[in-house]
Amino acid sequence: MSRQLNIKSSGDKGNFSVHSAVVPRKAVGSLASYCAAGRGAGAGFGSRSLYSLGGNRRISFNVAGGGVRAGGYGFRPGSGYGGGRASGFAGSMFGSVDLGPACLSVCPPGGIHQVTVNKSLLAPLNVELDPEIQKVRAQEREQIKVLNDKFASFIDKVRFLEQQNQVLETKWELLQQLDLNNCKKNLEPILEGYISNLRKQLETLSGDRVRLDSELRSMRDLVEDYKKRYEVEINRRTAAENEFVVLKKDADAAYAVKVELQAKVDSLDKDIKFLKCLYDAEIAQIQTHASETSVILSMDNNRDLDLDSIIAEVRMHYEEIALKSKAEAEALYQTKIQELQLAASRHGDDLKHTRSEMVELNRLIQRIRCEIGNVKKQRASLETAIADAEQRGDNALKDARAKLDELEGALHQAKEELARMLREYQELMSLKLALDMEIATYRKLLEGEECRMSGENPSSVSISVISSSSYSYHHPSSAGVDLGASAVAGSSGSTQSGQTKTTEVRGGDLKDSQGKSTPASIPARKATR
Repeated sequence: MSRQLNIKSSGDKGNFSVHSAVVPRKAVGSLASYCAAGRGAGAGFGSRSLYSLGGNRRISFNVAGGGVRAGGYGFRPGSGYGGGRASGFAGSMFGSVDLGPACLSVCPPGGIHQVTVNKSLLAPLNVELDPEIQKVRAQEREQIKVLNDKFASFIDKVRFLEQQNQVLETKWELLQQLDLNNCKKNLEPILEGYISNLRKQLETLSGDRVRLDSELRSMRDLVEDYKKRYEVEINRRTAAENEFVVLKKDADAAYAVKVELQAKVDSLDKDIKFLKCLYDAEIAQIQTHASETSVILSMDNNRDLDLDSIIAEVRMHYEEIALKSKAEAEALYQTKIQELQLAASRHGDDLKHTRSEMVELNRLIQRIRCEIGNVKKQRASLETAIADAEQRGDNALKDARAKLDELEGALHQAKEELARMLREYQELMSLKLALDMEIATYRKLLEGEECRMSGENPSSVSISVISSSSYSYHHPSSAGVDLGASAVAGSSGSTQSGQTKTTEVRGGDLKDSQGKSTPASIPARKATR
């Protein structure tokens, strides 16, 4: 956007008007116009200013004017500033002088009037850029409170010690005032009684000491006796435990022998039953053989038959048969017994091996059970540690997320604060530029007014700024020498082009344009932004 500033002057009755507008770079479009005119016997002056700071904001302010009649002079500038949605300030009358005919002797016409400045508007703004200042101040206040409490307690202690010191000094003075001789005389019987009492107590304590020494010796002897008895009982218990272990081993061996002997008895019973059956069968077989044998006897009528030899032969025959059968039975019985003994020894060895294996298996089972218990305990401890680690990890993750959210919130808040400060800084810089241009304009106005008051050709000045958006402001002129007041409203639009402002001031005809030249009667001022 381009800006154009036009200033016109005409030589009729010393009329003077000025129009100025300042639009910063972010302003999209603005127009300001200022009109002031005076006709009649005196001269008039009026000023209007507009600042459009951009950002879809609307800013308006009023500037009051002042007037004098009958050759008086009035000067009442104003300034305004509009910030964001919830902040802003407006100021007017930062300098004003209104002189009428009654003060001509103090300030003659053509002189420069005194300008008063409101220092509150010049005070720097407390923006508090450092967010840690409040925390530091709060900490300092807390430290000061703690130190004040400590100082108060220290003062109380000092006062208490001073009181104690005064009490002790009073006691010392009273003691010094007492009569020492009378005190000694009065204290001697008391001390003698106290000494006699102490002697009695000493004698009593000596007797108690002798009695307690005898009791101590008797108790020591008793303790030694009990100690010896305890050691004897411990030795007995140890011997009994050893004997119990030996007897247990003997009982285990006797039980094993008993089991072996019982096995042998059972095997021998079986052998006896077997042999009995065998003998019964042999006897039955022999009886059947004997019954089936037919004996043929030849009877001889001779009287010389020798029966004794025959009977002896038969007896010998049967005895030989019996001996043979007995030898065969004994041989069979011995072989059977040996086989059974070998089987019994083999089974005993197998039993011992099986028992040893059972004992080893029981030990292995116990050891495995212990290992299983330890593994279960380790598993429980590991599960507990894993649960604790997961809980700590979850807590740490939650804390980290909470801290991250806090940091993001703080970062977002800091960014918003930085953006706000940048906006305020840009607005303040725009306001500063506007005030600088307005001050320069007022300086030119004052120089022109001084020239007019000194008798040169009066002129009226018209300043206008033209942009892409159109604004119009009309200030009615008065028939006399009164200074009019008007209100100016400004708004912001939108555009994408740059802005250029050019101001040219001339003595007779002052106009701001792009290609026109400026006469050299008054120094030219050109500002481009």
